[in-house]
Amino acid sequence: QVQLVESGGGLVQAGDSLRLACAASGRSVSSYVMGWFRQAPGKEREFVAAITWRFGITNYAVSVKGRFTISRDNAKNTVYLQMNSLNPEDAAVYYCAADRTLHLSSREWSYWGQGTHVTVSS
Repeated sequence: QVQLVESGGGLVQAGDSLRLACAASGRSVSSYVMGWFRQAPGKEREFVAAITWRFGITNYAVSVKGRFTISRDNAKNTVYLQMNSLNPEDAAVYYCAADRTLHLSSREWSYWGQGTHVTVSS
């Protein structure tokens, strides 16, 4: 069992930056892949980025590549999502997820946090 708690959401202006954090706890957390997803009102939950605990291998959605950076702090069991150059299209509820394998589909991930809201004003 893995528990995930997100933090760091808020209201920002277009062009601003924001950093989200996901604190993970539970057995064998370091063996999981950690991911960030987002869901805007009326839309499907979509993949944003993922990282492996052990080697720090990352994967990004095309829409955020070059603007967002996923990282992890193994000592704190925390994964971060640094979001730069935010625009209104990035506004959504952002969720942290964990699974043994990287999946692009949200349906395949086993564990989820409660989500944190990101609002971007134009």
